[in-house]
Order: sequence, then structure tokens, then C-alpha cells
Amino acid sequence: MFQKKVHFQAVRLTETALCIALGLLLPTVFHAFGAGNVLLPMHIPVLLCGLLCGWQYGAVCGMVVPFLSSVFTGMPPIFPVGTAMIFELCAYGLLAGLLYRARNWNVYIALIGAMLGGRLVSGIANTILMGIAGKPYGFSIFLSSAFITAWPGIILQLVLIPILILSLQKSGLMTRET
Repeated sequence: MFQKKVHFQAVRLTETALCIALGLLLPTVFHAFGAGNVLLPMHIPVLLCGLLCGWQYGAVCGMVVPFLSSVFTGMPPIFPVGTAMIFELCAYGLLAGLLYRARNWNVYIALIGAMLGGRLVSGIANTILMGIAGKPYGFSIFLSSAFITAWPGIILQLVLIPILILSLQKSGLMTRET
């Protein structure tokens, strides 16, 4: 029993590390083509991590990815944008795992719930952090950045992530065991 639990944790840690690596690599590639702010490449591996590994791993992935990206590439700048993204992506990973794995929701509903919850956290974090930084941030800026500018990334996530999750399940490489 102990060996099975250790093996399970090792697999989850490896999957999380892979998602973190993708969270660092994808934005670099997407930004090279000028599509980073629109296609939201950092969100994809964090949401995947929560769905694949569970809320604990998804939350850690969401906290680590923007921080490491800021340290290694300078993008996003650590304050205020990077700090807000740490809260936002942590919420994405946590909620994706909680709704899909712990609550056993449908992958689409869990994904949409995580995306809406993460955007709510983003709005709150940006309101506080931008206020501290003395930068303008209001409801219209929130709506524009979270939904209008981001709509191509939202569509990409809603199409790509369920296909990946359902393909992994069908192949037997993923189960919903927690």
C-alpha cells in the first residue's frame, strides 16, 4: 500500500514538473509570434495540471509557473502583473482539480468554472496590486483584459484542453482517481 502511494505521488510530481516546464516553454514560443497576451499559453499547462493531477498539484503549478517565468525571462514583470498572475493561475489549477477530480464534474463544466473563478481572483488581485502600484485598474480594464482581449485564448482552452483530457482517459494514461 505504501509503495503504491509513493509511486502515485511520484507520477503526480513528474506530471506537475512537465506542466511547469510547458508553462515556461509555451509562453516563450507564443510571444515570439506576438500571440502570448491573446492565446494565454501559460494558462493551458496550469489548467491541465489541475485536471490531470488534482487541486494541490494544480495550485502549486499555478503559483510556480508565473514566478519562474518572471525570474528566468522577465515576463511577466514580478510586480504587479506577475504577482497577480500567481494568484490567478493558482486559482485556475486549484479550481480545475477541485471541480473535476474532487467534485467529479464534467471536464467542460469544471474547466469553465475554473476559468471564471481564476478570472474573478485575477480581478480582485489586480484591483489591489495595481492600486498599490498606483496604476489604473477598473471594471472596464478587467473586462477587456479578462474576456475581450483573451477570447481567442479562451476558445483555444475550451477546445484543446478537453480533447487532451478525454484522449488521455481513452488511452488509459489518465484516470480520475485521487
